Amino acid sequence: MSETTVQTSLAHDHDRLDQLLETYRQLKRVDFARAKQAFREFKFGLQRHIISEEAIFFPLFEDKTGMRDHGPTAVMRAEHREIGRCLEALHDKVRRQDVNSEREEEELLQALSVHNQKEENVLYPTIDQLASAEEKAAALRKMEELPEEAYRTCCGHAGHVHIGS
Repeated sequence: MSETTVQTSLAHDHDRLDQLLETYRQLKRVDFARAKQAFREFKFGLQRHIISEEAIFFPLFEDKTGMRDHGPTAVMRAEHREIGRCLEALHDKVRRQDVNSEREEEELLQALSVHNQKEENVLYPTIDQLASAEEKAAALRKMEELPEEAYRTCCGHAGHVHIGS
């Protein structure tokens, strides 16, 4: 059995999320109900991804590198706030069934593109290199076990989630 890497798992999640957003973009003017469902899955998935990173993967990276209040994760947390702002701006358009959301989509895509490159080129490979197979498996398991109420939220209302060790 081959070891699953953080790089493979989380980059795959990026690709899955990108496809959901693209589905929304393609369908919004022809089948809004299906477009909205794709957006909803995208929104919940992106929120799950961000919460998982901040509660599980960033602390693992920080423990392994000693970089806590500076370095890549500090930058990525700030980028997560910007991504969240862009996500809520697009969510507002979807909620109002306003298909003229190209500006919001482009802002979100730009923020995600820059951010995802940093994660896939720096954060994930570093975790894969420095963490043991058991630590990586435990982190990925915690992500899978993240309770839905932690990320299935609307309008930016999410409680703080603590992921146990």
